[in-house]
Amino acid sequence: MAEIIAWVLVIAIAAYACAGGTDYGAGFWDLLAGGAERGKRARWLIDHAMAPVWEVNNVWLIFVFVVMWTGFPTMFQAVFEAMWLPLALAAVGLVLRGAGFALRKPTRRLAQRRIYGAVFAISSLLTPFFFGAVLGGIAAGRVAVGTTASADAWANPTSVLTGLLAIAATAFLGAVFLCSDARRFGADDLVGYFRLRAVLAFAAVVVLAIIALPVTHDDARHVWEGLTGGLGLLLIILAAVCGLATVLLLLRRSYNWSRWTSVASVALTVGAWGFAQRPYMLPTSLTVTEAAGASHTMRWLAIVTVIAIVLVGPALVLLYRLDTLGDLEPLTDADTRAAGTPGDNL
Repeated sequence: MAEIIAWVLVIAIAAYACAGGTDYGAGFWDLLAGGAERGKRARWLIDHAMAPVWEVNNVWLIFVFVVMWTGFPTMFQAVFEAMWLPLALAAVGLVLRGAGFALRKPTRRLAQRRIYGAVFAISSLLTPFFFGAVLGGIAAGRVAVGTTASADAWANPTSVLTGLLAIAATAFLGAVFLCSDARRFGADDLVGYFRLRAVLAFAAVVVLAIIALPVTHDDARHVWEGLTGGLGLLLIILAAVCGLATVLLLLRRSYNWSRWTSVASVALTVGAWGFAQRPYMLPTSLTVTEAAGASHTMRWLAIVTVIAIVLVGPALVLLYRLDTLGDLEPLTDADTRAAGTPGDNL
């Protein structure tokens, strides 16, 4: 039962990496879009593409934390004791990011819109970095039961590279999805704009992955061995194939299929990490069995998980499907326009 719940946790992390990562990637490109006038079109597309689904993507993150503290309380305690600072910074980023995105559109004053936009964009960069740094610290074996908080737990080479890979991967996902969204919203001038950025983001992922090979060999040996052999290696190869297929599909202007292959690339990479870390929750000090909660707790967690999948899963699938088809539209400027006040657009 503990093994099954552990894989549920990995799948939930993969879902959040793909769904939430797409939104983080959009925020990354928002940050690099340029000044108010130069980046106006790109930010318009990002606002319209994200608005219907950006809140629901955090459901996966909540599910991850619930499974962690319910099913694996020992691991949960160890991770939060050793990594409280990066996790707190990621949480602050989540809050500020949501506030910045929600307040930017209805705000009529240009100065305030710039502030909210900057908060949204910078938080979209920092939050995935800190989440990636936490996963990198865990993979490097720097977290164990009783480990006290220190910068070494999350500011080591593996953590930094994993954080940068998280940023690059989310930028890749965001750009790929925005290519399709540009066509859906009739912004043909932005299709090539985001296609180029998707290719550049994938190149950044490849470069960072190559740099990570010798680093993880020395700093996270157990995970490195899992990623270079067995099912871990197979999934990494499949992830690379899906990434290359995404680039080829973008160059051939097949934007609908490129979404699927980009998501598969990121999800397979997370799955490879899960296989590479077996049988540990915290390499190489805490196994899945040792980290598991009481047997009756695990049984109830499994039951609740099945119920959640049955009740919530179809709704999420329908929501994503309707959004992909363009049947969900965000509020227009007319819907959110407040009464004019002196100093608007200043």
